[in-house]
Amino acid sequence: MKKITCKLTLFIFIFLGIWTYSQEKENFLNIPNILQKIVPNSGISSWVLLYNDGGQDQAIITSGTKPNYTSQSSGFDLFPDEDSFYYIAYSQGGKIDYVTDLQALKKFIGKIDNVQEAAIAAAMDGYFVDEEFKDIAGNHYEDGTNYYLDLGKLTSKECPYQKRHYTLTINKSTGEIGEVDDHGAYIELYNKTCTNNPRLLKLEQKKEEPKEESIKKGKRSTKK
Repeated sequence: MKKITCKLTLFIFIFLGIWTYSQEKENFLNIPNILQKIVPNSGISSWVLLYNDGGQDQAIITSGTKPNYTSQSSGFDLFPDEDSFYYIAYSQGGKIDYVTDLQALKKFIGKIDNVQEAAIAAAMDGYFVDEEFKDIAGNHYEDGTNYYLDLGKLTSKECPYQKRHYTLTINKSTGEIGEVDDHGAYIELYNKTCTNNPRLLKLEQKKEEPKEESIKKGKRSTKK
């Protein structure tokens, strides 16, 4: 009986190990694809997601009858420092309303229904899908309880400009971020004026070295 129990326990551990390993991470395709997975809160009869670039609107997705909307001059984005923006026009109770910032977007979504909405909710805290570095800052996997998202975050616009990447654990039931694992910087950009530029510091050290050597030589010649 003990042998059977031991074998069964071993099998369970092996199975769990294989199952965990098999949870391969999937890349988020792009920002429009993420936004297309939005499932609005109840009571929204029709809505349209629009992308505005240079004052021109492009409908990304339309659900129900397209609302008779007015083009907006501002909106939200899921990536920092974008010139273009998105907004949503929706009809509720016979009235047209708009989603033009992340706070309103979170309210529009309501309960988190999928991993894409989890990524949108994380944008409220400054996290984003970096389409140029999706392997480290734009992928995800999930289990029965949580979504696990690898996302980027702009942590400094000063010297150096810096992006770090994190793994967020987001509970499926509550939509709350439980754990945040910091994996460090994946982009650091220095300009010529950065006083903490490692390259400049090395150049300064090289300039100082000959001076120190000449001082030492001077001392030796004095002793003679």
